[in-house]
Amino acid sequence: MRLLTDFPEHLATLKSVYIGRSADDSNLTEVELQKVRYHKAYALLTLDGYRSRDEADRLRGKMVFIAMKDAIPLNPGEYYISQLVGMSVRDGERTIGVVKEVLQTGANDVYVVQSEVHGDVLLPAHQETILSIDFENEVITMVLPDGLFADE
Repeated sequence: MRLLTDFPEHLATLKSVYIGRSADDSNLTEVELQKVRYHKAYALLTLDGYRSRDEADRLRGKMVFIAMKDAIPLNPGEYYISQLVGMSVRDGERTIGVVKEVLQTGANDVYVVQSEVHGDVLLPAHQETILSIDFENEVITMVLPDGLFADE
């Protein structure tokens, strides 16, 4: 699997992982993690119940998750991308929508925000656009670029 973590070595310390299409997949399956090997930006996993290549091939296109209780504690001001999904996004007093996904582009993250008015909106996430992230109230306050919406 391709690694999407800043802590790939932590994977080898876990007893189990969860497999599904997305983090909010109601059919996430917990699987015992037997062995982990690393190769460049990838991890090769040996999972309980997946003995052959054909069995493992059924997992193609799915994602591997860990429980938040198993995540490495972060420093103050740091957060996991998965914590942003489901948060409301506001521009001043106006609610734009809810974070559906976070794309990591290299230069900066991009929030995919589901808006009732505008559909999926791609919002650049960096120091100039993010005013605050309030995890307690699940609200991200941003300053959006002028002209982002056609109706402005």
